[in-house]
Amino acid sequence: MLSNSISKLVQYGIESGLTPACEKNYTINLLLDVFKEDEYVEPEENYANVNLEEVLAELLDEAVKRELITDSVVYRDLFDTKLMNCLMPRPSQVQKEFWDRYEESPEKATDYFYKLSQDSDYIRRYRVKKDQKWAVESEYGDIDITINLSKPEKDPKAIAAAKNAKASSYPKCLLCPENEGYAGRVNHPARENHRIIPITINDCPWGFQYSPYVYYNEHCIVFNSRHTPMKIERNTFVKLFDFVKLFPHYFLGSNADLPIVGGSILSHDHFQGGHYTFAMAKAPIERHVTIPGYEDAEAGIVKWPLSVLRIRHKDEKRLIDLASHILEVWRGYTDEAAFIFAETDGEPHNTITPIARKVGDTFELDLTLRNNITTEEHPLGVYHPHAQYHHIKKENIGLIEVMGLAVLPARLKEELEILEDYILEGKDVASNEKIEKHAAWVAEFLPKYDSITRENIHGILQKEVGIVFTHVLEDAGVYKCTPEGREAFMRFVEAL
Repeated sequence: MLSNSISKLVQYGIESGLTPACEKNYTINLLLDVFKEDEYVEPEENYANVNLEEVLAELLDEAVKRELITDSVVYRDLFDTKLMNCLMPRPSQVQKEFWDRYEESPEKATDYFYKLSQDSDYIRRYRVKKDQKWAVESEYGDIDITINLSKPEKDPKAIAAAKNAKASSYPKCLLCPENEGYAGRVNHPARENHRIIPITINDCPWGFQYSPYVYYNEHCIVFNSRHTPMKIERNTFVKLFDFVKLFPHYFLGSNADLPIVGGSILSHDHFQGGHYTFAMAKAPIERHVTIPGYEDAEAGIVKWPLSVLRIRHKDEKRLIDLASHILEVWRGYTDEAAFIFAETDGEPHNTITPIARKVGDTFELDLTLRNNITTEEHPLGVYHPHAQYHHIKKENIGLIEVMGLAVLPARLKEELEILEDYILEGKDVASNEKIEKHAAWVAEFLPKYDSITRENIHGILQKEVGIVFTHVLEDAGVYKCTPEGREAFMRFVEAL
């Protein structure tokens, strides 16, 4: 019965703190309106500890039954976001609460906002927990692996509808502030339950929000309020430290600004951060270096598969100056012997993936040297996952992977499950088209193990996936972790 489900959802809103108890009737009426229903009967039962996923499923089934929506994950997501918005505080109320708590401490403000972003179902906890996560030991530290299962697969009906949908330029992209409160459409997610905290970065208006897919703890996105392209420049470092000064318990990093080594949305200036310590941040400096004119700054090459210079200072302005100098030199740097070309045929190749953080009273900036040159042998990029590893990871190595977290495609869940059975039963991996791409890999690692059983096969595959991802990171390093690679790295340092 609709009244029962509405009562449960309103109770969830009150229990989670999204909805004040005094707004109970108001919220019920908003929900009735969404269902085009005039009648409501207060249930005799008093609901408590309401399970959000279950009550939303009840309401969505009712919406399908009433032919308000098509029974498809895309339409269900659009509709349940509309339902959740009925429980939500207005953006100004969220902003006031955030900054009131910030007066106590930045952590209290982000704790409040992160909880709200989950309670609102903007971050769908019940989907995120489906993600498979594990860590694998490597010579560089513990590498994090995740198979991302929280993005729902679109069904054929929704795909067809999206193809036929009228082209729209509003909002311009998924990062524009106009997404806040947007009802969505088949080819753009609903964001009615989404809230943004306005902040000032480099004397300009920016927004602070969380990622709906939460690849790691408190995974946040910080974005320019204007739809302007990504660019790594001196101001990038100013912006990163402006944020870290506001939220010293968070790191903040930027994707590179060139294709292949950049992120998925190069058209909108943004950063990603959060409350998490990646393996890269834990990795030690393997060789300290001194950069002329910046002798007061600690600097060194990090023991990491990608090529990283770490610089540290208590005064972030010195790091901004030093990082700008390193970036300028790297942009124009060519070392043919190391296959580093600043440009070919007028196309620039060198850029940087920077990550800023504060450790105690010291600011720290990791500068990851990137190059996006391609060749006939490596058409997707020389410093990109090589073809032999594409069965696991073919996509770009962006900021999150650079720091040591593999975000692997959902297809791997099923493929690894099938592989377990084939290996245990001694079947030919190449005979199944779903997993034939893994045949050479399996043939390579199987001889390492004396005994493979139902009990250990899962752990073995997880470990081997981690080894592949570590090799992928090594592929992305412009200077390899070899004596020759480190010698070439030092040639660049000496050019600074």
